[in-house]
Amino acid sequence: MRPTEAREDALRTLYEADQRRADPDCGELGGRAADMVTGVWQERAELDSAIGAVSTGWRVERMPPVDRNVLRIALWELRHRPATPVAVVISEAVRLAKTYSTGRSGGFVNGVLARLATERR
Repeated sequence: MRPTEAREDALRTLYEADQRRADPDCGELGGRAADMVTGVWQERAELDSAIGAVSTGWRVERMPPVDRNVLRIALWELRHRPATPVAVVISEAVRLAKTYSTGRSGGFVNGVLARLATERR
């Protein structure tokens, strides 16, 4: 499975779990996507805290659910996949936000991740 497909599968799974307020079902996911989902879900409180610290004017729980999960996935990747270039992580997150969320989400996600990337690497 390509990294792009893994991110999309992870986003769908995390979005569903977030909406149901239940643990994600990784049964149908490939290895890369399952690792992402499991890691993000286990660390979501810590990820949310970091995201909330840099997102001015937005509390994480009030963000659109797609944006919140895109940011979680990207921050998890920044922390746990150092071989993936920062620009790729941000670009993919912006693409996901533009594809699956609002017209303004791409810029929002880009801004938050730019701040997080500066702190992380």
